[in-house]
Amino acid sequence: MNAETDTPLPPVRPAYGRQTWKEISFLLSNLLTSLVGFVYTVVAVAIGVGLAVTVVGLPLLAFGLTGARGIGRSERARARALLDVRVEEPSPLPRRHGFLNWLWTALKDPVGWRTMLYGFIRLPWGIVTFTVTLVSLIVLWPVLPFVARGLSTVDRVMVRGLLPPSDELERRIAELESDRGVVVDTAAADLRRIERDLHDGAQARLVALAMGLGLAKEKLLEDPEAAAAMVDEAHGEVKLALQELRDLARGIHPAVLTDRGLDAALSSIAARCTVPVKVTVDLTERPAEAIEGIAYFTVSELLQNVSKHARARSASVDVWRRDDRLLLQVQDDGRGGARLDGGTGMAGLAERLGAVDGLFVLDSPEGGPTTVTAELPWRGRPAGA
Repeated sequence: MNAETDTPLPPVRPAYGRQTWKEISFLLSNLLTSLVGFVYTVVAVAIGVGLAVTVVGLPLLAFGLTGARGIGRSERARARALLDVRVEEPSPLPRRHGFLNWLWTALKDPVGWRTMLYGFIRLPWGIVTFTVTLVSLIVLWPVLPFVARGLSTVDRVMVRGLLPPSDELERRIAELESDRGVVVDTAAADLRRIERDLHDGAQARLVALAMGLGLAKEKLLEDPEAAAAMVDEAHGEVKLALQELRDLARGIHPAVLTDRGLDAALSSIAARCTVPVKVTVDLTERPAEAIEGIAYFTVSELLQNVSKHARARSASVDVWRRDDRLLLQVQDDGRGGARLDGGTGMAGLAERLGAVDGLFVLDSPEGGPTTVTAELPWRGRPAGA
């Protein structure tokens, strides 16, 4: 056998890739879907506008706009399946009490009107794409992948332009609804933590203190020395209970933050870190109490991570204001490799900052250094606060 026969043949590959066939399928199905959308739009608008002078005209148009949302939903699904176009689903129409309120909401629905426009202009384009794709499939198949890519790109532009949520405000509402859930969950978790700390810490110690003082009272006459020892022990328990309550109060909102601001408060938690921390706070005024508290607890948790996980020799904390944003940056020279899903609380911090329109950026390559940059919206304090 010669060398040519010994050489294995390359594997058989399809002439067109999977994505190309998906684009061809989308273009060929354009004719039917565009015809359905065009007929629906023309009939709904013609009947609704034509009968607008009667009692039933506007309600019929409102029902037509509501039904157009279903057509838009199916078109987004078709584009998602065949063109890999990801378009967010619009929020449902808000529920309104009363027929007239519902009618007005449906008639001014921008999603419905843009879907109607999409259905109206799609028929000529559907005919063109179906014809060109079918002819190319028969006689121009060598260049069909390029033709399909070009035509489907126009379809992608139409879907992204006419079928997304109504506007930035609607997307913002959806984000705020999600953020509200994060805030509620975070607040509930904090309340459970405070309850647990009180029950297992200070409350248990105070119960033991009350029992000890009761026993000392009983022994006061018959064994004064034992009673004095028990009172002395109770005095020590009181000190420990007070310290636990101070620690708990510091975890809720430290007094140094209220009295002296971020610079002193961050210096205080930096002093408790296991590595030297340089703190630089460049603020000409104090932010609102809520923003100041979030900034404090963000840095506090990040420095706890430095102490527990980073194996660092030094760290730094920088706080400054840029326009209407408060920026925090915590950096350490540790081993790096921190991740949002690494079980160090980073994901929780990112969620909390996102819930107040903040940002959380983690840069931690293997071997270090680790840099965490956080942004919070700046809100100043009311006059006299």
